[in-house]
Amino acid sequence: MDEKLPAPPVTKTDDEWRALLGDESFHVLRRAGTERAFTGEFWDNHEAGEYVCKGCGELLFTSTTKFDSGCGWPSFYDSVDKSKVVERLDTSHGMRRIEVLCGSCHGHLGHVFPDGSKPTGLRYCINSASLGFRRK
Repeated sequence: MDEKLPAPPVTKTDDEWRALLGDESFHVLRRAGTERAFTGEFWDNHEAGEYVCKGCGELLFTSTTKFDSGCGWPSFYDSVDKSKVVERLDTSHGMRRIEVLCGSCHGHLGHVFPDGSKPTGLRYCINSASLGFRRK
């Protein structure tokens, strides 16, 4: 877990991010916001495909690692590659959690918890507003 992150490879100004993402995705990706449970576009998506960062297009997760955790957000038991996501300690809101960021643009994706599905036992709990989807 890296507490102090180096500058990400993909950078934009806030105005550029806002224009690209729209209000909700900007709030989630650039301000570490959270969408309401059971409201996001992908929490109940069962199509085969790839999930990418909505900010920069980096491939993050695939439908083969997605599972129904019942939490109301898309959940994955693994990322496509550990270099594609960055983890850091999040102590906001009086909690201790592990935040998950896109490895390329450092956009906030969600959090990872140790209560997930086999084979990893992890649950990457990811905001739909931070993701794009490419059907297979």
